[in-house]
Amino acid sequence: MIRVLRWLLLPISLLYGFAIWLRNVLYDLAVLKSKSYPVRSIVIGNLAVGGSGKTPMTECLIRWFDKEYSIATLSRGYGRKTKGFRYVQIDDHATQSGDEPLQFKRKFPHLTVAVCEDRRTGIETLIDDHNLILLDDAYQHRRVAASCNILLFEFNSLLGPVIPLPTGNFRDLLPQAKRAHIIVITKVPQGVTEQQKCAITRRLRKHSEAPIYFASIAYGAPKALSRPNNLHYPEVVDLQKQHVLLVTGIANPSPLSHYLRQQTNVVESIALPDHHLFTSTDYARIRSAYDALKMRGDTILITTEKDAQRLSLDKLAEIPSFYIPITFVFDAEERIRQDVINILERYSVN
Repeated sequence: MIRVLRWLLLPISLLYGFAIWLRNVLYDLAVLKSKSYPVRSIVIGNLAVGGSGKTPMTECLIRWFDKEYSIATLSRGYGRKTKGFRYVQIDDHATQSGDEPLQFKRKFPHLTVAVCEDRRTGIETLIDDHNLILLDDAYQHRRVAASCNILLFEFNSLLGPVIPLPTGNFRDLLPQAKRAHIIVITKVPQGVTEQQKCAITRRLRKHSEAPIYFASIAYGAPKALSRPNNLHYPEVVDLQKQHVLLVTGIANPSPLSHYLRQQTNVVESIALPDHHLFTSTDYARIRSAYDALKMRGDTILITTEKDAQRLSLDKLAEIPSFYIPITFVFDAEERIRQDVINILERYSVN
């Protein structure tokens, strides 16, 4: 039913597609101005709505260059209730900074993590003390011209037609891949053939000459979430001996759900919208689902690292709660890292 309704909105998608096409043309013709800054910067973005892996890609860049540069990450801070420029603190709540910036700060405490709706204001605040700024989810923010644009596509998003919102899931048009310096196809499923990769490469080659890399997801062992009431659970959990209640508020929980169903026989899911702020009703629903599942055997709650920034663990008392860390596994990690290095080194900061 939802799919039918979305197709009924196709005229709106056509109007939206025209509007973003016109906006991009105005930037291409310099009617609308992009501004560059004397600091190296990397945009990590996508053309579709959510789920492409911008967060693990940003974390890869932090790990690759943390020792070589003084890095700051700059995000809009989606879902926060604050306004303007803000330095993210470890003890922030997601409503103050957004879940993804908070994840960066808690994972890399020494890192400067900032949020600002206006990327120009953000860069101008950070530029004096940093020589590399990572602009998370800024591919459509054309008011800033970055040193390097890394464009992500989720593998499955390129298997069908690319249709703008609201009928499709794309917020920008495929020809905008021409602005990418590097393209990464993410969440590549197991068993993908070279023929399938070549088909995607051919499709993108119509619009971009940027090097194309493929990356799959690697899931880590469940990590216990720290709790204010000092409850502790084992660092190592045997999923095969557990029932799992999977709680997510991300764009596409299907890969994680599929992974967990391979690890354990019983998985119950509560899937909420991306960046969802958990309410009292949600916590009651989680508690009820956990209690019902626990009657069938040992049960743990599993969530994503991003969702863990928004969950209030004191409202999940006595529920053993864990998150699953994820990383990217590239088909050629050293090559993509060297490509980024080469692009950054060519960028003049004078």
